[in-house]
Amino acid sequence: MKKKVLLMGKSGSGKTSMRSIIFANYIARDTMRLAATIDVEHSHVRFLGNLVLNLWDCGGQDIFMENYFTSQREQIFSGVEVLIYVFDIESVEFDEDLQHYRSCIDALQACSSNAHVFCLVHKMDLVPEHLREQTFKQRERDLRQVSLPMVITCFATSIWDETLYKVRALKTDGML
Repeated sequence: MKKKVLLMGKSGSGKTSMRSIIFANYIARDTMRLAATIDVEHSHVRFLGNLVLNLWDCGGQDIFMENYFTSQREQIFSGVEVLIYVFDIESVEFDEDLQHYRSCIDALQACSSNAHVFCLVHKMDLVPEHLREQTFKQRERDLRQVSLPMVITCFATSIWDETLYKVRALKTDGML
């Protein structure tokens, strides 16, 4: 059985690093050598015997994002079981990030309405510790609002601590 998993988010948000840690057992420091994803990188990960995750790591540069929503919409968003959307907590263009994310939600509703959506508010290690929970809760509220009517699950993550392993646990909980 194959499950299609989209990994999306703005360029530089940490998608490929997260994919490498969660699905290829990299350690955080090894991700420094990874290059930006150009267009879509496909990989297959065998899990629990007959389950194969068909990962689509989608480059986050604006030109690719626009193509995903126009000329590649059916190809990218059809048959999706899971969307993992990564938000860089330090992004200074959060409104633009939300617009791209909303376009993903619209495409999912049209092409894969039963897909599970996970939003990762990433690089939380860069937020002062005493502000992390408050910062995450505000982003989570914003993301839940813009995702309606879809129900989403949000995680605060970093490649430098144990938070990423919460996402990795989705593999064992049957969500991925």
